[in-house]
Amino acid sequence: MARRKKIYEGKAKILYEGPEPGTIVQYFKDDATAFNAQKKDVIEGKGVLNNRLSEFFMTGLNQIGVPTHFLKRLNMREQLVRSCEIIPLEVIVRNYAAGTMSQRLGIDEGTQLPRPIVEYCYKDDNLGDPLVTEEHIAAFGWASQQDMDDIVSLALRVNDFLSGVMMAVGIRLVDFKIEIGRVYDGDFMRLIVADEISPDSCRLWDIETGEKLDKDVFRRDLGNLADAYTEVARRLGVMPMNAQPVTKPTLIN
Repeated sequence: MARRKKIYEGKAKILYEGPEPGTIVQYFKDDATAFNAQKKDVIEGKGVLNNRLSEFFMTGLNQIGVPTHFLKRLNMREQLVRSCEIIPLEVIVRNYAAGTMSQRLGIDEGTQLPRPIVEYCYKDDNLGDPLVTEEHIAAFGWASQQDMDDIVSLALRVNDFLSGVMMAVGIRLVDFKIEIGRVYDGDFMRLIVADEISPDSCRLWDIETGEKLDKDVFRRDLGNLADAYTEVARRLGVMPMNAQPVTKPTLIN
């Protein structure tokens, strides 16, 4: 079998050419990074968990009419997705103050916001993914005004879906980030949710205890990241309730 052609390798995923034109194979790595890759580690099983969780969320969005790039899961670490032109923005939706918002505005972490707030960061690791406004986006041609209206609509629909799904299993959706892609059907262009949705890209807190079940566990040295992600997967029914954290199999001599 011919070796697949690698298209791109990021901090958490590798993209390969797909089996059909217009498709890509997305491989989830075990690498964990924080603070723009200043902190790094390899967390066994993280890629498996994120693959399954992203499949769960993307499938749910597709079912309620929110278009995504997700086509199907191929195996424990790979999924087949639709090729798209990624808009160079991280779209962040915040329901509660946390992380950089708390630092920038001096708001205590966990403070509920008056309404969901949508923020944008320009995707450039060398610049530290700086916060930008709609004025920047329009001025530099990253997206049109119509695109921005559609992006906000998509982001808020994703927020409604994720918030409801998480609340049903006792988890508070504090914030999340998504990426948006453009796909073309002839002369017609539409926007879809791309990349991934997983605890890597969301802040998830237990409603009762406030325990963090997301990448802040790694950022802030709060415990075992695989345990936190496994707990999210258990509650959502993605993994059996008695499942152990996903790690590499032990070889028996």
